[in-house]
Amino acid sequence: MPNAREVTILVYAGAQPIDIAGPLQAFATANEAAGRDAYRVRVAAVGCAALTLAGGLRVLAEKPPRRGVDTLIVPGGPGVHAARQDPRQLAVVRRIAQSTRRICSVCTGAFLLAQAGLLKNRKAVTHWRSCARLAAEFPDIRVMTDPIWVRDDRVWTSAGVTAGIDLTLALIEADLGPSVALQVARRLVVYMRRPGGQAQHSAPLALQAADTFGPLLDWMLANLDKPLGVDALAERAGMTPRSFHRHFVARTRLTPAKAVERLRLDQARTLIETTRLSLLAIARRVGFGSEERLRRAFSRALGVAPTDYRARFQAVAEP
Repeated sequence: MPNAREVTILVYAGAQPIDIAGPLQAFATANEAAGRDAYRVRVAAVGCAALTLAGGLRVLAEKPPRRGVDTLIVPGGPGVHAARQDPRQLAVVRRIAQSTRRICSVCTGAFLLAQAGLLKNRKAVTHWRSCARLAAEFPDIRVMTDPIWVRDDRVWTSAGVTAGIDLTLALIEADLGPSVALQVARRLVVYMRRPGGQAQHSAPLALQAADTFGPLLDWMLANLDKPLGVDALAERAGMTPRSFHRHFVARTRLTPAKAVERLRLDQARTLIETTRLSLLAIARRVGFGSEERLRRAFSRALGVAPTDYRARFQAVAEP
């Protein structure tokens, strides 16, 4: 039997419990499915053995390894921004990473990897609410806003919260094959490969930092059923069309047309989740005009058909 792969989950005060427990359980289930100890997982922390996670859960952690391991996982959580300012934490991450086969982050754990210089000139993802911040603080990182997880050579990053399980399933599949990974997914009652991306669960990401155009965006949201071409938007913003287009793209990293589509998609998604309106009625209400245009835009942006999305996420049954 091959030796067990050593996995270290490096935690800190204020880390998110599910970012730790999700991967931990997936690896434990992989051992059961494989019929052997394919993974040996340790939870380690810098500086103290006992610490408090987000939500108040107290955990006991081991000392970090002195050398590299097979896989290093850094969870996210509200404490990550304090942890990434700790020189000891950064030194340990860099030391372990030097001789570790795979370096991974869950959710906002990407900020700790970025602060340690491990994401420079790489593709990466984090929780959708933090994508804009990661891109602004680390412009040398190609931040992907939609994938559930991203691999760039030996560095793997994942989106928010439960995406840590998706990431771990991908690691297991790479190590032990799809059959074992599928068994793990079935036992955990999760998707082997989740359809669509995290954009299914988020507001239009690139528009969150567009405070300069805040009033305009509010007006756009209230008038999605109207024509929203560049000329109309520029007039509303009190700018020439050319100047408006340039400033809007610089601020939001989206063309006005793409921003309008995202706002319409987000409103359509909300109506699909919370009403029983027909797709045609939703398409007309948000400005797509026809059910077919809604279907195409929905599938192109979210990777899932509107009817499938409704079956998965509809929250209420009121008309």
